[in-house]
Amino acid sequence: MNLEQLKIIEAEQAVIGSVLIDNKVMDDLAFLLEARDFSTFAHEMIWKAMLYMHSNDKVIDPITLTEMLVIYKRLDEVGGVPYLNELAAAVPTSANAKHYAEIVRKRSIRRRVATVGEQIKQLVLQDQFENNEDLFRRIEQLADSVRPGIRNDLVHIKDTRKDYMDYLRQKDDLILTGFKQFDEWMGGLGRGWLYILAARPSVGKTAKMLKMARGIAAQDHGAVAIISQEMKKEALYNRMIASITGIPVNRLRLKKLTPTEFEEVDQAFNQLEQLPLHIADGKAVTIDEVRSMARQLKRKYGRLGAIFIDYLGIMNIPQPTGMTRAQAVGEVSKKAKNLAMEVDCPLIMLAQMNREGKKALKPSLEHLRESGDIEQDADVVEFLWENPEDMNPGLHLIGARVVQSFIAKGRDIGVNEFRYAFKGWIQDFVDLPPLKKE
Repeated sequence: MNLEQLKIIEAEQAVIGSVLIDNKVMDDLAFLLEARDFSTFAHEMIWKAMLYMHSNDKVIDPITLTEMLVIYKRLDEVGGVPYLNELAAAVPTSANAKHYAEIVRKRSIRRRVATVGEQIKQLVLQDQFENNEDLFRRIEQLADSVRPGIRNDLVHIKDTRKDYMDYLRQKDDLILTGFKQFDEWMGGLGRGWLYILAARPSVGKTAKMLKMARGIAAQDHGAVAIISQEMKKEALYNRMIASITGIPVNRLRLKKLTPTEFEEVDQAFNQLEQLPLHIADGKAVTIDEVRSMARQLKRKYGRLGAIFIDYLGIMNIPQPTGMTRAQAVGEVSKKAKNLAMEVDCPLIMLAQMNREGKKALKPSLEHLRESGDIEQDADVVEFLWENPEDMNPGLHLIGARVVQSFIAKGRDIGVNEFRYAFKGWIQDFVDLPPLKKE
């Protein structure tokens, strides 16, 4: 099928004719169709005039439309009065107007996709991009230009009762993190959530992230992506293998293993490679690059279980002239939330606390580094911190530390606190019971 075959003139004529005999259908069609959706210059010009008349509450019929096209100096170009009369007689009723419009819209999108395909071909042949990332970014922009927007219809509340009751009966597709107390309280992570996990350096952000990633990947929720900008894959493997086997991470790093331990590592890696875990490492990335990777992964697996980014502060964040660092970080935060919604999975982004957070005993939302927009965009904000008043002599004897978790923001959930034992030598987090309140 070529571009000419993707045109369907009769459906376009039926849409225009339906409006000419019944202006009320324009309330629906004005949202559904743009002028560029029509395949001929005449129909495009007519629809532009109709949209203008509709937005200005003018009656649309062959006479008023003729007058408007005369003002536009387009009447002769669209075929004159005879063609407008022909359009008015194109359909006997407006009952199927929306159906005709959907046909026009469908064909329009396919023509645009075909055009973009040709543009992509020319981009490749012209070879004007210095690197592949710039080429991929341009391809993404072209693809976005043809993607239909989301239409929001106004509906009466009485018409949504059944949908709401079905929603209450339906089991949520919440994603468990593997931390029992947290999951029991929250129910798991919601799809489309932006989850911020913040802490000072060396408190265990990455270790907790890796355990969450393994826990989510072990469930049937889809592929899990880890975008690591600070550590190589091997360093991440060392931490995950240490957590699984109990072999100290430093021995794995130094490669000082007994034959028995080599066998344990091999078995642990066999567990990991059964999981839909995907890791990108080695360089700072833009949020647009993360989006491209997430889309590729979703196309391959059908759905995603989670995306982890380690961490926000070292991402490649473009800062145009006149934009502050805080504003640029805020743009990344908004795009991260939009990405979580688009690919329908939680996006867990690690972040550092600002310097004021070092002085404070208990962290708060104001300690999120670089931008207040992070707090606004996030569905959940969790801080990891060490409370000097929360000591456990037994844990300290074996080299572990008590790390407290403060959920400072939980949209529609509330706030809460949890305690973990952080076994740094094997990079493992274990639930601890809450402190008894006196």
